Amino acid sequence: MWPDWCWLPLWALLWELCVVGVETAPCQTCHKLTDSFIKGLEITASKNFGGGNTAWEEEKLAKYARSETRLLEIVEGACEKTDFECNQLLEQIEDQVETWWFHRQQEAPDLFDWLCIEQLRLCCPPGRYGPQCKECLSGPGGVCGGLGRCEGEGTRLGDGECVCDPGYSGQLCQNCGDGYYREKSSNHSTPACAACYHSCKMCSGPQDYKCLDCKPGWILHDNKCVDTDECGTELARCPTNTYCHNTDGSYECRGCDQACVGCMGSGPARCKKCARGYRLRGAKCVDVDECSERAIACPGLNEACINEDGSFHCDCAEGFVRRDSICVENKLPTGPEKGLFDDMTEDEVLVLQQMFFGVVICALATLAAKGDMVFTAIFIGGVAAMAGYWFTEKGDYMLDGYLKAH
Repeated sequence: MWPDWCWLPLWALLWELCVVGVETAPCQTCHKLTDSFIKGLEITASKNFGGGNTAWEEEKLAKYARSETRLLEIVEGACEKTDFECNQLLEQIEDQVETWWFHRQQEAPDLFDWLCIEQLRLCCPPGRYGPQCKECLSGPGGVCGGLGRCEGEGTRLGDGECVCDPGYSGQLCQNCGDGYYREKSSNHSTPACAACYHSCKMCSGPQDYKCLDCKPGWILHDNKCVDTDECGTELARCPTNTYCHNTDGSYECRGCDQACVGCMGSGPARCKKCARGYRLRGAKCVDVDECSERAIACPGLNEACINEDGSFHCDCAEGFVRRDSICVENKLPTGPEKGLFDDMTEDEVLVLQQMFFGVVICALATLAAKGDMVFTAIFIGGVAAMAGYWFTEKGDYMLDGYLKAH
């Protein structure tokens, strides 16, 4: 059995890993967890053990207000099931929560201060920031002069610099930023900063004629900021086959027309050179109709020329389709071919059958006349079948006629 002191390094290592894991959790998660815990306290404030005899239960089982039963009810509802960060943090700090609940609740009633700031060191008090909870820069109006926020305030992160509200600048946000001026004040309070005219970088008032300095893309002239036309100077830098379009305080590069190779503006009349498939007519690059200008634009058999902007293409003429790169006549299917007897009437078929049987009977009769008993038997059978077939057909025909007449 190892002595107890042998386990000390292992316990120290486990505690260090636990602390490192908790310190990576953000202050926001801890704040949300403690807020949810306090709401659980409020919800369960009027509850008891629920056994029916509250007085006996509180006497024998201790007060519900400080009971483990109430603690479990609050902990179970502290995090939503889908909130992974909250549940992970709660699992890591179960011991600290139980310590506060049973031993520190009276002397440290603010769970957030005790748990998130003092114990877990994830957060800082208001007006402080960073790992050591240093004090944020403050002025007459409070943190950052009341005109900005301290970077990292309330957390163990950030550098404490003031992030000023729009219109303000400086270490404590006491100056007016670019594009803003200090309004006049009738009392002794520090006047607010208001916006200059949109083209002014510095000004003495909101009007366009009160500019003291201009934003990039503008030039100061008689206390007014006038737009600089970059397209008329060497300031503009546009890539090939685009042109410069001036805008207020800047410029943009727009694409040339498809008829152009290089241009000075929008449309086919501002081309420096016409693109392939276009030619200059007057001051404008127009499409070349290759189909009408070329003697044989499409050399393939049964092909037709179709003009396009800047080009043309060859397609099969009407009534033809392309097969294996050749245009052939498009023959539509006319249905299955007719048989030899499809156009004959029933009477004509009957006569043809009788003629066929007649020829067969004659051939058999010739063979029977030579004394061949096999062919004689076949001949007699054929005559009998022919006679039966004929009388049956005629009989049915005569019976149908008689029935229709009466």
